[in-house]
Amino acid sequence: MVDQLAAGCLDTDAQNLLSSLQERIADMQPGVLKAHHLAWSRDLVDPPNKAHGRYPKELGEQFVARANHQVLECLQKLEAGRQELAWLYQEIRHHLGLSAEAPRTFYGRQELLTQMGQWLQQSDGHPHPPLVLFGPPGIGKTALMCKLAEQMPGLLGHKTVTVLRLLGTSQMSSDARGLRQSICFQVCLAYGLPLPPAQVLEAHTRVVQFFHTLPHTVSCRNFESLVVLLDSVDEVDSVHRARRVPRLPPKCPPRVHLILSVCSGQRGVLDAMRQVLTDPGAYWEVKPLSGNQGQEMVQLLLAASRRTLSLMQRDLLWASLPECGHLGWLRLEAMHQLCALLGYIEDFLLCLPSAEFGDLAANLDEEVQRGTGPNIELSRFREDKKMAPAQDSRPVSPLCRQLAEVVLERYLSWPEKAKSHGVLADFFSGSWSQGTKKLITLPPVGKPLNLDRKVAPQPLWFSDTVANLRKLKELPYHLVHSGRIEELQWEVLSSMNWISCRGISGGIEGLLDDFDLCAPHVDCPEVSLVREALQLCRRAVELRGMERSILYTELLARLYFFATSHPALVGQLCQQAWSWFRMCPHPVLVPLRGSLQPPGGPLRATLTGCHKGITAMAWSLEEKLLVVGTQEGMVAVWDMEEQQVIHILPGHTGEVRCVKVFAKGSLAISTLKDHTLCLWNLLSGQEKFTIWDGVSKDPTEPQISSLHVDEAKKVVYSASSSKVNAWNLETEELIFRILGDASDPWVCTAVLASRATLLTVSQGGVVSLWSSATGTLQRKRHLSSIKEETITCGVSVQKQRKMVTGSSKGSISLVSSEGDSLLEKLPEAVGFLVVSEDESLLAAGFGRSMRIFLADSQGFHRFMVTDLEHEDTVEMAIFGPENNLIVTGSRDALIQVWSLSEQGSLLDVLEGVGAPVSLLAWGGPLVASASHQSSSFKVWDLTYAQKPRASTPFLDRTGFTAVSHNGSYVYFPKIGNKNKVTIWDLAEGKEQDALDTSNEVRCLEVAEQANLLFTSLVSGIVLVFPLNSRQHVMCIPPPEAQKAINCMALSKDEGHLAIAYDNIVLVLDISPGDPCPVINRPTYTFYTQLPDTIASVAVLADYHVIYGMTNGDLFLYECANSKVFPLEAHGSRVTCVEVSHKEQLAVSGSEEALLCLWDLQACKWKFEMSYTVSSPPLPRTR
Repeated sequence: MVDQLAAGCLDTDAQNLLSSLQERIADMQPGVLKAHHLAWSRDLVDPPNKAHGRYPKELGEQFVARANHQVLECLQKLEAGRQELAWLYQEIRHHLGLSAEAPRTFYGRQELLTQMGQWLQQSDGHPHPPLVLFGPPGIGKTALMCKLAEQMPGLLGHKTVTVLRLLGTSQMSSDARGLRQSICFQVCLAYGLPLPPAQVLEAHTRVVQFFHTLPHTVSCRNFESLVVLLDSVDEVDSVHRARRVPRLPPKCPPRVHLILSVCSGQRGVLDAMRQVLTDPGAYWEVKPLSGNQGQEMVQLLLAASRRTLSLMQRDLLWASLPECGHLGWLRLEAMHQLCALLGYIEDFLLCLPSAEFGDLAANLDEEVQRGTGPNIELSRFREDKKMAPAQDSRPVSPLCRQLAEVVLERYLSWPEKAKSHGVLADFFSGSWSQGTKKLITLPPVGKPLNLDRKVAPQPLWFSDTVANLRKLKELPYHLVHSGRIEELQWEVLSSMNWISCRGISGGIEGLLDDFDLCAPHVDCPEVSLVREALQLCRRAVELRGMERSILYTELLARLYFFATSHPALVGQLCQQAWSWFRMCPHPVLVPLRGSLQPPGGPLRATLTGCHKGITAMAWSLEEKLLVVGTQEGMVAVWDMEEQQVIHILPGHTGEVRCVKVFAKGSLAISTLKDHTLCLWNLLSGQEKFTIWDGVSKDPTEPQISSLHVDEAKKVVYSASSSKVNAWNLETEELIFRILGDASDPWVCTAVLASRATLLTVSQGGVVSLWSSATGTLQRKRHLSSIKEETITCGVSVQKQRKMVTGSSKGSISLVSSEGDSLLEKLPEAVGFLVVSEDESLLAAGFGRSMRIFLADSQGFHRFMVTDLEHEDTVEMAIFGPENNLIVTGSRDALIQVWSLSEQGSLLDVLEGVGAPVSLLAWGGPLVASASHQSSSFKVWDLTYAQKPRASTPFLDRTGFTAVSHNGSYVYFPKIGNKNKVTIWDLAEGKEQDALDTSNEVRCLEVAEQANLLFTSLVSGIVLVFPLNSRQHVMCIPPPEAQKAINCMALSKDEGHLAIAYDNIVLVLDISPGDPCPVINRPTYTFYTQLPDTIASVAVLADYHVIYGMTNGDLFLYECANSKVFPLEAHGSRVTCVEVSHKEQLAVSGSEEALLCLWDLQACKWKFEMSYTVSSPPLPRTR
């Protein structure tokens, strides 16, 4: 399309504008533009010409066709979106349908409703507390909440977004996780905000954080109001079970309102809520109706249901009104005459939609026809049941929740209750749909008849992607309550099909809930093993998603250890997993032996706490809470009994540096990189105050943060590298501030309470003494015990009124107000110092070692002759509560448990979170471990470390691992002594033997057919151990003295061995011998003639050698003709090279997270695969 000027020439300005518009549209909406090509001629701009009229018509037709296509495409996307969110729309419809009925009979609360409306209007423009309605059960809180929701547009404007949940009336509203998720989705859709991403939904902690951030996002729009009404908070499962109320915001932001209702009485939920939400003005009581109001209310209820009372019934009811107190009692008395039928009906109403309820009601009809059941019409119950959504699984009936509980308890005996659950179990197990006929006797006929029950089948999967959610949720419940435990164990607990279907459709939490339901009723210890294995799978599922292959691999790798000893349940699951792996058409990782942490061991849980690394941890033992601080400034409070986050404390905007718990575990104070100090109530999750605790706002300023709380004086001392502040915990006032020397920052600070002294030690060794009451300097001096050394760490010892410091040259000094003395000289710089809780033991970490000291009258003396040696740098240590254990964490992500009562013997080696262990926190029998480089943390029960337990997987961080006997044995350098090779029996889960190599091991290879273990050493020697005769050994010398071996490889036929040094490769022939093989001089030797060194190697049966270099180069060398063929280079160090079984293909991997598959005949790559890594690559990959 072109624009023409009056002179007849093209309008270039208009053409440029059009081109610019096209470019912008193409950038913003790629694929939308469609080109219409038209050959230019002057006839096109001549109106009388036919071409002039033809091209607009063609253009218009093409435009309409394109527009139709785009509209249909958008409609398809919208429909797909609707289907993905069908669960949300059904949940919303369910609560709207219930709430529409309640206001019809609303009566007697108009004054309270008016007061609440006025309060909402007055508080809409500024921060305000949530609003809580409370009263006894059945008082009318639900009707009031529904009426209030109905009036919201008139109170706050027609654009107000109202979210209503009648908790406990649907599966999702009964579960705290599902409730938060549904509210987040509804609010995001209503305000056009991005939906929670998959990364958030995979971890419950992130959902909680998103849920509490969302109101502030809505408030910042400064336009529409948001009202969230949650009726019957005590009906949420977690609240009902644990009596712990989820965190509520002490203040709602402007234009956001949170309204809750809760029952007062025996459950104690209201008292728990008062601890969480302490503002007394937030609570509004719903009081009982008067007798006259009760009469009018009854008349409304009867009229709404089109029923009447006889005069005798009315007089009896009116006489009882002054005694009743509230509506729930009225309903209970009115229904008191319904006998055992109500028990059946209410039990059926717990789980079925209308059609299925009709099938089950027929079961009652048979009893009625036989004369064994009450002849009461079921039609009204069927009509009432129509209100229930098709996918709901909780009671929705004309009876209030309290009436349902009373009916089930009063009218349904255990045999009848078990019978009714048995009927439902038959229904959901699908036995009715398998052609099974039911034998009944009808009185008119007088003889038994076989009747076919024409009902729909109940498979686990309706299709490849649609699960039978109702069966998954209901069958375990009804099997348990019908007493059919063997069927429960067979159909549910020992079925991998059930476990995978339940996990994929309902997540790991749904699986855990099923096992929690079944465990008390099943007398089988294997149930707890499977439940714990599922708990240990949580982190893998959160990181990689709930896929069938992941779940099967995780469970088999953890339960394999118990497959033989526990055949009834665990053995069945393992057999089913193996069968599935054999039939799986896709590549999957198949555990040949137990390779992951098994249940029954010390690991209690792996939990994901944030998006970034964890920087601080502290226990509240009294409340069984763990407080976790993160790099993104979040403080999360975990209930370690429930293993759930109960509070997210988002008061910080920078990295949390330190957390301190005090006041019997009820309060916590945190400090962080943005120089703020926050005091929290851990029970309510509310922030008591926030103080800016700094002089400079420069976030790059070096910080070494520490906190000391003096509860007797109500003072908290916060110390960093440049200042010390003292704050009053009650008034939030600054008592004093001490500023340090920026050129010589403080490394450690101690408050010596017994001497009212504050002691600081700087990097240069300057000791300063200050008054802890006023902050005035008392004296200053240099450390006399060290010369030309830098202080690296320190720890206070209150009982001795001293500080222990460590230096860059290994000096450990005792510092007091009187002077200092040298305690010990270590061979390396002191990395950290820790003392036991009673200060009787001191541990000093230096390099890869740890030294323990025992307190005495002079200070400390060495406790053990030997140091505790590690494979990598020791990062952290912590003493056990009884001083009989010490737990250390190292840079190689391993956690080691040492016995101090046995002179430092190593009890256990535990696997961390895949990153250097930088945090350890001991709370009672539990230890929490975390890393600055990981968003997850682990919790261990170390009482297991002192008891015999089940088999465990091997732990190796060298990457020099070899396997034999179809994975039955694993060979790797011994932890703590790389001069030995551990032979690990995977079936037994323990070390079978250790081979002494007299030098550090560099790599290992196993020839399975010949039963040989090849061990290359840092000295350049290769030792060959016959596995059937380990006392014999053969030595292959290096080509040059003291030349370390970089890598080696065996050919697939085990006839050749390639040994690679920096730039030399030896190819040797292997011939059988007894007991050792025959290996002569190298058949071929070649030099690479390159400046870089060899990083990996592979050898073929025809004497071709593939080798990769440290710079990423990759070559194929033909030994017979001394020819080298360069392959396409990697971008970084080649970490592995492996050859296929037929030696036609090879795969190479590199540090850039890239795998390449090569065709060795053509010397070309076939394809490449990239992947993500969360930790440094291992030197060798198999």
